[in-house]
Amino acid sequence: MTRYLHNLPSPNGGRRWFLSALGTLGTLGISSYFSSSLALADTPQAMQAIAEIVGGNRVQDGRVKLVIPPLVENGNLVVLKVNIESPMTPNNYVKAVHVIAEGNPLPNIFSAFFTPRSGRAELTTRVRLADSQRVWAIAQMSDGSFWRGHADTLVTLSACTEMI
Repeated sequence: MTRYLHNLPSPNGGRRWFLSALGTLGTLGISSYFSSSLALADTPQAMQAIAEIVGGNRVQDGRVKLVIPPLVENGNLVVLKVNIESPMTPNNYVKAVHVIAEGNPLPNIFSAFFTPRSGRAELTTRVRLADSQRVWAIAQMSDGSFWRGHADTLVTLSACTEMI
């Protein structure tokens, strides 16, 4: 009987292995949550801004088209266009669109709100970008779903910098 007991892993080794495996599985679960819900943002500030918008909801790709020039000479005035596919009916419409600029000191650069009476869920505006970066648009629909789109831009003269 004692001969068979020696072949079993020691209690400490077995516990360590189990906790290690559990930690690995937990890390995989957390990373897959962040990759789907937090839109793969590169900075902690952008991840936090997205988490505040979507909460625990899943963010899906598609339906949101974000257009920014791929090369911007001056980050102080960047034209940004957002278009969200939606019928804009009383039962199915875009409630809000949130724009996140990963490289800005304050990543949540603006939010726009819509109603079914808006007609179309699209807007054009100008924003300031601190540096070359990825910009995300996250649309919140009336059914509670979230959709995303992004665009990358190269800024040659940065904005949002402090002068000393």
